[in-house]
Amino acid sequence: MSVDMAKRPRGNELVTIKGAAEILRVSDQTLRRWDKSGKLRARRHPMNGYRLYPLKMVQDLKRRIDSGSGAAAR
Repeated sequence: MSVDMAKRPRGNELVTIKGAAEILRVSDQTLRRWDKSGKLRARRHPMNGYRLYPLKMVQDLKRRIDSGSGAAAR
């Protein structure tokens, strides 16, 4: 039985560093610094090592930044 990717739950959707940077309105360099310091850890693609971020985590951080709720990712 084949799983239709379009019907897969979206809770585990990942975005690239570029996509996350666009959502958060920060540079990809900022995300790299946050990753290196442990403030916003990226997953790594097993084949190419690219940084990937869970979309839900990025969206949650965006809401925290927009609402001004303290230091979101200092």
